[in-house]
Amino acid sequence: MKAKLFAGCALALTLVYTSSATSADEKDIVGIAVGSKDFTILVTALKEAGLVDTLKGKGPFTVFAPTDAAFKKIGDDKLQAVIKDKELLKKILLAHVVVGKTVYATDVVALDGKEVNGFTISTKDGVHIGDAKVTTADIKASNGVIHVIDTVLIPAK
Repeated sequence: MKAKLFAGCALALTLVYTSSATSADEKDIVGIAVGSKDFTILVTALKEAGLVDTLKGKGPFTVFAPTDAAFKKIGDDKLQAVIKDKELLKKILLAHVVVGKTVYATDVVALDGKEVNGFTISTKDGVHIGDAKVTTADIKASNGVIHVIDTVLIPAK
């Protein structure tokens, strides 16, 4: 039942983004992020951390992409401090990336209760990774997939 419900929600979300997903298939993960008004802080952070070329690479990658609103939850002062600390910034950003796998919404049911990059996946009341809720799933890119999340994942030290 959960699988059907989640698959239905994922399909509905995917249909909302059909026009961008269709053209997005030709773009890599960075290209999609750059083309979105919702990922300006993420793009800046990727540039500062030197991860643009990595995420333009072959992949496959699964990226849990925090929106600008998610970054703003951190607060401007703390966000600026993190952006200045390149190692911490890189650690935080890489916590949002699964390298070598493309994990689609339909795969998540099997991951319920398991950890990904140190964060527990939950399918109760939507899909969550740690404290972040997936708000849009399965934005396909030429080198992987993006899932939009509402909270920045901060790895344990």
